[in-house]
Amino acid sequence: MRNERIGDYLVSQGLITEEQLQKVLATQKESNGAKKFGDVVVELGFMTEINFTKALAGKLRVQYVDLDNTDINTDAVQKVPEALARKHTVIAIAITGKRLTVATNDPVNFIVLEDIKVSTGMDTVPVLATTSAINKAIGKCYSMQNVDSVLEGVTAMASDLGGTMDEDANERVESAPIVKLATTIVENSFRADATDIHIEPFDKYTRIRIRVNGDLVELMNISAAVHSALTTRFKLISGMNIAEKRIPQDGRFTQVVDGTTLDVRVSSLPMVHGEKIVIRILSTGQIALRKITDLGMSDYNYQLFESMLRVPHGVILVTGPTGSGKTTTLYAALGEIAKPNVNVVTVEDPVEKAIDGINQCQVNQKAGMTFAAALRSILRQDPDIVMIGEMRDTETADIGIRAAITGHLVLSTLHTNDAASTVVRLVDMGVAPYMVATSLIGVIAQRLVKVLCPNCKRARMSTDEENELMGIPSSIQIYEPVGCPNCNNTGYRGRTAIHEIIHCTAKVSAIIAAGGGKEEIEAAAKANGTKLLRDNASELVQAGETSIDELVRSTFSV
Repeated sequence: MRNERIGDYLVSQGLITEEQLQKVLATQKESNGAKKFGDVVVELGFMTEINFTKALAGKLRVQYVDLDNTDINTDAVQKVPEALARKHTVIAIAITGKRLTVATNDPVNFIVLEDIKVSTGMDTVPVLATTSAINKAIGKCYSMQNVDSVLEGVTAMASDLGGTMDEDANERVESAPIVKLATTIVENSFRADATDIHIEPFDKYTRIRIRVNGDLVELMNISAAVHSALTTRFKLISGMNIAEKRIPQDGRFTQVVDGTTLDVRVSSLPMVHGEKIVIRILSTGQIALRKITDLGMSDYNYQLFESMLRVPHGVILVTGPTGSGKTTTLYAALGEIAKPNVNVVTVEDPVEKAIDGINQCQVNQKAGMTFAAALRSILRQDPDIVMIGEMRDTETADIGIRAAITGHLVLSTLHTNDAASTVVRLVDMGVAPYMVATSLIGVIAQRLVKVLCPNCKRARMSTDEENELMGIPSSIQIYEPVGCPNCNNTGYRGRTAIHEIIHCTAKVSAIIAAGGGKEEIEAAAKANGTKLLRDNASELVQAGETSIDELVRSTFSV
């Protein structure tokens, strides 16, 4: 049993088929042994990395550890030098007496365990974790030790310059401390699951904040003397003009963090005390596209969404404020319907994620490549499915609607508060009501709500006022955030989406064609069974997934 090959074990457990096993072995053979069996299984999409690691743990009878939800002992981490940890993809996570528990992706590699034993002078107990989780943990745990030394170097550099950095900015910007600081800021932000970094200049200091789960959290403060060199560094690597400090600029660069290539967007804006830099971190195509089953939709909404995607031509709109995950939903929909026998073309500003097999077109205002101009050309490119990044003006909306009427499937986004007001907005933009009625398949309004940390959420009974908000008759047990080290004392870990989907049935289309208002459309949709954003958020509160504060924040209206 112990000598059974992992592939045969997976087949015997019913985790992969014999046909898939042969495909994995053939691919592995082509790589001349350069790729491990597990990497190939994950790469081909037959199993997720976590599922494969759990199966391997079962076969080897080794404990599996989810590092993302494990308290890692900092004393244990420091026992193993960073170079050794990175070389062997291992991280020490606990100390018990004279024994060191080490998370590894290869628990049968005794040479590695022996190396650690010699280095630490302790007996090693291996546990199994995924490679990506180990790399992330190594980055997180060792980086905090590095930040202090980087900041010391930067402070020393600022004092050497006597607080004046502007004159020598160009020569100094390549100096090691500033380069290290810029790299460290992006690395630590990514490891904290941040989406944006704000570098804000003030008179006496520069504040660096990161946006995690939709909220800005302070990362560090640095000396104001260093600000000019730091902004110059970011402008330099993102391809901006470093001599121009009076006008806003945009740029982008890529950086590899813990084995993941990040696509980083940079925007600079002149302020009173220098330039403010805002950095948007986007994961690249290396991180798999989300499937529509991973969008956090309730079963009811998922069935509605899926039925909308089956319609051969028409318009599907996703609406919501900035940062509510509209693009993620659109990409997931594209992933579902982009088959080899259809031509999918997108017009985006900017292209957020490069997707294999889809023709993506970038808007360029300066060159006259606007949404409308790009759309006109695309319709001569024999498309089956068109995705428009955003319907910003009447011209774009009009061409998009006409494209749908002429037999294309059009996906796009709009900035509106709920699904029903989207229809009214299209009519306000100058599209004839009868055209909206005949082309619209459906509208998905969405918001992101924070998910309560499972380790520290606290139960209590709901009040009468809260019952009214949730639309329930009597008090029930709900949860509120507390805060613990696992969630950086915020009380929340991660976000999920809530949706409101209006399907344009014959009745709804008739109301739109007759020029009906938001209330009429909403009433007809509710009669069809549409669940509003508030109902969706209420279900999450009742299930203990999120808090009443999040329900109010995301869906409250006067």
